[in-house]
Amino acid sequence: MPKAVTLIRSAALSNVAEYAYAATAPAEARLVFLAGACPLNADGSTAAVGDYAGQAAVAVANLRTALAEAGAGLTDVINTRVLVASSDQADLVAAWEVVRDAFGEHDVPSTLLGVTVLGYDDQLVEIEAVAALLDD
Repeated sequence: MPKAVTLIRSAALSNVAEYAYAATAPAEARLVFLAGACPLNADGSTAAVGDYAGQAAVAVANLRTALAEAGAGLTDVINTRVLVASSDQADLVAAWEVVRDAFGEHDVPSTLLGVTVLGYDDQLVEIEAVAALLDD
């Protein structure tokens, strides 16, 4: 299946950011809007309590599952927003590194935010995403 997502980089912007600065999808692409992927186990309990990187890993795994249910994968993602319940930049970076590594070469435009609180008990990380698919 052809890929709908085109990542855009700019030589005029800093190369320090570990993601593309923009992405496009053609008009005929089907967009998939995913709910925030949370670090929840199948029984609804929060995984990796107190561990930013551990929760990010579970959230990525849950994101992969939701994408698969829509017929997509990480390389179909056009944008992410990573929410981390902390005001400590090191905590944000710990979560971000897991997300960045999961996406690998498909370094989609992303926003990393420190927030006050997330929706589940002991939740530290949540990942929102939009994917774009070309149907055959």
